[in-house]
Amino acid sequence: MQCSRALAALCSSRASMRRATAITLIVLCATVGLSSLPVLAQQPEGLRKVLDKVTPQYPELARTLHLAGTVKLAVIVAPNGSVKSVRPIGGNPVLLKAAEDAIGKWKWAPAPQESQELVDLRFHPN
Repeated sequence: MQCSRALAALCSSRASMRRATAITLIVLCATVGLSSLPVLAQQPEGLRKVLDKVTPQYPELARTLHLAGTVKLAVIVAPNGSVKSVRPIGGNPVLLKAAEDAIGKWKWAPAPQESQELVDLRFHPN
C-alpha cells in the first residue's frame, strides 16, 4: 500500500510540475508576443479630415467582369497631410491598384504628427 501511495504522490507531483511548466511557457510566450506588437497609440486612426479626395478609376477588367466590392486600405499620412504610404488590408486584387493610385493623391488636414487612417473604397460597375 505504501508503494501505491508513493507512486500516486510522485505522479501527482509530476502532473503539477507539467502544469506549472505549461503555464509558465504560455505566460512567457504571451509576454514576448505582446511586446513585439507595434504601439498603435502613437498613430491615432481616423482622426484627420480629408481635404481633397480623388475618385478611383474603375479598372477596365473589373468592368468587363462586372466586379463590385470594397477595398480596405491603411494609409500613413505625414504631418503636412500628404500620403506617406498605402497598405492594402483587403479587397479584390483587380480593384486594389486603382484604389492605391487614387488614395496616393488624397490630401488630409495638417496635424502635429504622422497618423494612420483607415479607408474603405467601394467599387460598383456602371
